[in-house]
Amino acid sequence: MQNSDLLVNIGRFFLLIVVQILLFNHINFLGYVNPYPYLLFILVFPFTGNKGLLIFLGFLLGLSVDIFSDSGGVHAAACVFIAYVRPLLLKFSFGVSYEFNTIKLSKADFGARITYISAAVVLHHLILFSLEIFNISHIVLVLKSTLFSSIFTIVLLLCITLIFSRKN
Repeated sequence: MQNSDLLVNIGRFFLLIVVQILLFNHINFLGYVNPYPYLLFILVFPFTGNKGLLIFLGFLLGLSVDIFSDSGGVHAAACVFIAYVRPLLLKFSFGVSYEFNTIKLSKADFGARITYISAAVVLHHLILFSLEIFNISHIVLVLKSTLFSSIFTIVLLLCITLIFSRKN
């Protein structure tokens, strides 16, 4: 990673934490919809970057949100899992392009981008809400929270990536 990439990632890390804590943690629409755009940091981390570093940064990202949300480590666990399986999600979404390190999320096919973001968000939210509720008798609540929060987060992340990927 070059110095400019490092500074961009550091800024993105802190900006997403601050926006999540100050704005999005206070959105609880109908009791089921909670957007988590901080996940974008893990999704757009450089694909050729150090995977161990990403897992560590995912832990710090989730832990930071946990500390300010008083959620007991569920965000850290979900972020570490997504950071760990990210290479599989990239290979599933982008195929051969990922293996040859020729993809850029901003220039990727829209269908592949939706697949990648959707798979990561749904897995993150399923783990997050399963650990948060942690009761098999409330499986419907887990699935409902996962579905509605995932839809809102996916739309939000797609809008953010579309807005910030326009470089004419």
